[in-house]
Amino acid sequence: MVSFEVDQAEGLRRMLERPKPRLFTFLSVLPAMEKQAMLFNLGASLREVASHVLLLDAACAANNDFYNKLLHSRMATLLDVARQERALDDVIQSLPQGIGLALLARPEQSGAVREHAARIAAAFDLLAAQADIVLFNGELDADDAFPIAAMESGEIVIQVSVSSNSIKSAYILLKRLSDKLGRRRFSLLLTGGAEKEAQMVFDNIAQAASRYMAIQLDFLGAVPADEHLARAAGQGRTVIDAFPLASASLAFKRIAGHFLTPAGAYGIPSGGIHLGV
Repeated sequence: MVSFEVDQAEGLRRMLERPKPRLFTFLSVLPAMEKQAMLFNLGASLREVASHVLLLDAACAANNDFYNKLLHSRMATLLDVARQERALDDVIQSLPQGIGLALLARPEQSGAVREHAARIAAAFDLLAAQADIVLFNGELDADDAFPIAAMESGEIVIQVSVSSNSIKSAYILLKRLSDKLGRRRFSLLLTGGAEKEAQMVFDNIAQAASRYMAIQLDFLGAVPADEHLARAAGQGRTVIDAFPLASASLAFKRIAGHFLTPAGAYGIPSGGIHLGV
C-alpha cells in the first residue's frame, strides 16, 4: 500500500520551496466538450506566461471523450491517492502541449468523493504546490458546493456564449453561486462570438448581476467562432500550435495575458491562497 504520509511530507517540502499557485475554477453553461476544448487551448496558451500549468478535471463527467483521447488507462486520480492506492507522483500526466493534466476521480468513482473529501483536499494541496497556475474544470454538486474547498478560494470563471439560452443559464448559475458563496466578484469568458458582440453580452449580464444580486463581474475575454479550433482539435493539437495566426489563437494569447494580473484584482483574496495544510 502506498504511504500517503510519505507523499504528504514530500509535498510539504515542495510547498515551502515554491510560491503559492494561482487558482482558477471554470464553470460553464455550454456543452462539456466545448468547455474542455477551451481549457485545453487556454492551458497551452498560459505556458507563455507560466512555467507550470496544471489542468485538474474535477467534473468527473461520464463519456468524457475529449480527455479519454489524452489519458493513460492506468493514470491515477486524487481519489486513488486519498485511498492510499496510488502515489501522488502518478496523478499528473504531462501532455505534449506542455501542461499537466490530473483527474479528481473517474466517473465510476464519483460516488466516493465526498466520503474522502478531507484526504482529497490534502492531496490536492500537495499537487498544487508543483504548479504556478491551476485551472479547475469544475461543476457544482446538488448542494451547489465544490468537491474541493480550494475551488472557491481563487477566481471563479463562467464560460458563456452569445446565445440567449446561454445568457439566461449564466445568470441562473451566477444566482446559485451568489446564494452559496455570498457577495464576491466573478469573471466571464465569452466564446463563439465576435469581440464587439461578446462585450455587449458581458455588459448586459454585468448590469443585471449588479442590479439584482449586488455582485460585480470582470470580463476575462472573448474567443470568436473560428473553424481553426475544430481543425486543430481534429489533429489532436491546440489552435495556437497548429494555427498560431488564427483569430482564436490571438484571442487565447490575449486572455492568457490577463493571468499576469496580481492576485486580488479578480476577487482572489488579497492575502493569497490558503491551501489548508
